[in-house]
Amino acid sequence: MTAIKRLAGQTAIYGIPSILGRFLGYLLVPLYTRVFLPGEYGTVNVFYSLVAFLMVILTYGMETAFFRFNEQESDKEKVFSTAMISLSLTSVIFLLMVSIYAGPLAKWIDYADHKEYIIWFAWILALDTLSSIPFARIRAQNKPRRFATIKMAGILINIGLNLFLILLCPYILKHSENSISARFITLFYRTDWGIEYIFISNLIASGITLLLLFPEIFSTKWKISPTLWKKMILYAFPLLFVGMAGIINETFDRLLLRYLLPKDIATYQVGIYAACYKISILMTIFIQAYRYASEPFFFAQAKEKDARIVYARIMDYFIITVSLIFLVTMVYLDDFILPVLMGKNYWAGRGVIPVLMLANLFLGVSYNLSIWYKLTGKTSWGAWISVFGAVVTLVLNFWWIPLSSDHLIYGYYGSAWATFICYASIMILSYLIGQKFFPVKYNLIKFFGYLGLVILLYLVSTWIKIDQPVLRIVFHTLILGIYCAVVLFVEKPAFIRAILSSEKK
Repeated sequence: MTAIKRLAGQTAIYGIPSILGRFLGYLLVPLYTRVFLPGEYGTVNVFYSLVAFLMVILTYGMETAFFRFNEQESDKEKVFSTAMISLSLTSVIFLLMVSIYAGPLAKWIDYADHKEYIIWFAWILALDTLSSIPFARIRAQNKPRRFATIKMAGILINIGLNLFLILLCPYILKHSENSISARFITLFYRTDWGIEYIFISNLIASGITLLLLFPEIFSTKWKISPTLWKKMILYAFPLLFVGMAGIINETFDRLLLRYLLPKDIATYQVGIYAACYKISILMTIFIQAYRYASEPFFFAQAKEKDARIVYARIMDYFIITVSLIFLVTMVYLDDFILPVLMGKNYWAGRGVIPVLMLANLFLGVSYNLSIWYKLTGKTSWGAWISVFGAVVTLVLNFWWIPLSSDHLIYGYYGSAWATFICYASIMILSYLIGQKFFPVKYNLIKFFGYLGLVILLYLVSTWIKIDQPVLRIVFHTLILGIYCAVVLFVEKPAFIRAILSSEKK
């Protein structure tokens, strides 16, 4: 119970920058869509989609390898410096190659007039890559507050620069062109730049974040162990494919919608789907915070004799939490969440939200289950499972997305269900294979019980129609109360036993 409490507390602290960062990032969307033309904002999304893919390649699983060998090796400085030197060398090679071939690369992705974008994003990627291992070291050292502080600093700097460069500077130049502040701004501000300032803000924030991590980077003597590096690479390399397959599962459906849908409806459907996908981020924010805390925790806990019992119990609490998030989101969707987070023009796609929420719930369970191949070193199994998921994603999207106006099948609903089936398949495979190599007695009755309960309660909330808003909110709150009461009834004996056991010790 003490270990589980520690994990819960660290998840909450790790969640602060994740939740606030995602929330502030969402608030920037109305700004971008009002200041920039759709084509300009589309460019922003294209580059950030590429960043997500390239970031996986540039880190090539070394972060997870660091956690694994940080627990196994007595010389932790050697593990840290070996990982840092490896990523530093590959990042420098990447920067040099991009700088040399920036022009051809820009032309290849259809941005021949903006090779500076290529160079800027190469630097963003390199800086973020170099930050990954110091952040991992902070997590391994159980310093969630320092992690949250640095993450928040980077987020706030990025947001602040966006507001300053995109809103404040143009406002001052327009309304106070002869003032001292306006003359100062003209020293560095280019009025012909727009989305460039989104990229510049990110670049500066990434650079300052790396500077804040210097105490972690330079508090150790840098030395590389070729033998250790070879072990880490062999462990990490399959994780590269896990990450690449994961990016396909997470982002590729929007690209396929854009290119497979008929041109007259493509932009409209992609816009609705992307907006509705953001609602499911309420689930992924928690899962991301949980991942930050759980990965080093699982590796450290592996040394304990009751580790597998702890893993099983953690899964129980995880299911309780994500099921609650699903139910809260769905019962308050129409009364609070949609009116606050989404314009009415996008509400037509609300039907995909429960599908995407459940899909991300399955993904979170898969992260819990994936500990078996990370602890046993059988990371190639993780790669095969993720590749299988990517194949499911691609096949179902090509099958269910229309290719022409007279071949309409499911549109973005097809993409949502493809995501659902993909993550459900990954979850089931990871469980079945994991029980063979690293058996953990997960409580499947609780898993299906809690999940079935929230789905049933959600369906009840949709079947019973109440027009009066106040009564509807009261009714939905009562539904939440039923779920919480059931959880309390089921879990209370276990809590009491755990507390009594802790007191005896």
